[in-house]
Amino acid sequence: MNFSARRGLAVILTAGLAASAVGGLAAHADTAARTHTAVQADTRGEVVSFVRVRSMSAKQTRAWLASDGFDARAVRYGVDTYRLVYRTVDVRKRPTTASGLLVLPRNGDRSLRTVSYTHGTTSYKKDAPSVAGDVWGPGAAVTYGGAGFAAVAPDYLGLGKGPGAHPWMHLPSETTASLDMLRAARNFAPRTGRTLERQVLVTGFSQGASAALGLARALQEGADPWFRVRAVAPISGAYDFGGTQLPATVGGRIPAKYAVVYSAYLLTSWNRTHGLYRTPAEVFRQPYAGRVEKYFDGTTPGAEMFQGLPGTLTELLTPRGQRMLRAPGGRLAAALRQDAAGVMGWTPRVPVRLYKISDDEQAVTGNTDRLAAAFRARGVRAPVIDVGDRVYGQSRHLGSNLTGTTLTVRWFRTLR
Repeated sequence: MNFSARRGLAVILTAGLAASAVGGLAAHADTAARTHTAVQADTRGEVVSFVRVRSMSAKQTRAWLASDGFDARAVRYGVDTYRLVYRTVDVRKRPTTASGLLVLPRNGDRSLRTVSYTHGTTSYKKDAPSVAGDVWGPGAAVTYGGAGFAAVAPDYLGLGKGPGAHPWMHLPSETTASLDMLRAARNFAPRTGRTLERQVLVTGFSQGASAALGLARALQEGADPWFRVRAVAPISGAYDFGGTQLPATVGGRIPAKYAVVYSAYLLTSWNRTHGLYRTPAEVFRQPYAGRVEKYFDGTTPGAEMFQGLPGTLTELLTPRGQRMLRAPGGRLAAALRQDAAGVMGWTPRVPVRLYKISDDEQAVTGNTDRLAAAFRARGVRAPVIDVGDRVYGQSRHLGSNLTGTTLTVRWFRTLR
């Protein structure tokens, strides 16, 4: 979740970012990877190309972050930011590429502690952290970089410079894209005279909160021979999507327009990955059946999508579409169970803090309560921390990312 009613999905802002390309890395020949149905382990995370996006002094970094509400007090250093394009796998484990943002502090440290930050929902490729023309998209990653960490922020599949459509709320591919972005960052860092430490501090917001848990679990279970998870701090996630978030969406407990956008995104995205319908007209009413998949293929700006969709689920969905969401069955029910098991069905062996905001209008706070209860049942103490009252763009949900980032930076600094 990461939605602004005022400006569309992913907070479409007017603040610009002047990105300057200063270099490129030639792709290594890899004929076998292009012909096989899976990427070999030693090619995932290989850097295909890079661009330096921005360089800022500490003073410039603080001013840039503060211009959009981020707490700049954590910033001690200037930053250099890079967009990396790297090899990964798609939802069916076939070779593909993805992009992400790497933020390095301009300090004297050669070995850097690493933070993985996974971002909230966006439907438009150009709103992803590595390509966004605003402060919001890369702001959290830049905050961690300015605080002295190497900040690694994947765009996910199908966003940024990644091909195809984004598989929204698909935890397995969020996990592989995040893990392979970490590998790409480690492979790239020596070009700047730096190395990344083994332990990773993992955080994320909204959609990225679930993605952070998926990455933390993978690292804990030994998915990479180098990286290990040190702590995890998700912010305002929709962790219990089937049991808490979806009932709130169709039950009128989140604003109607949010319900429309998220329902449309869920059905179109999960149809691509799980096969929920044969034609859009089965679940979407006209005229939306003829345009809804285009709204969520990555090429439609969020404001255009937001304005083009109706105001209520009754206007958007056919009776069948409404039944699918109110009483999920078949493939949708199976996908929801898989999602819940991936997010909540594990036992963290590292420190965990769960950040939330009361009266969250998008990712209802019951999600965090259910996750904390699931962890308690496994003997894991995961403190739930309310970030207090913070509004961004008329949204408490978005405001929680600002304060949650501030609190997470402070906590991560105490962990060695």
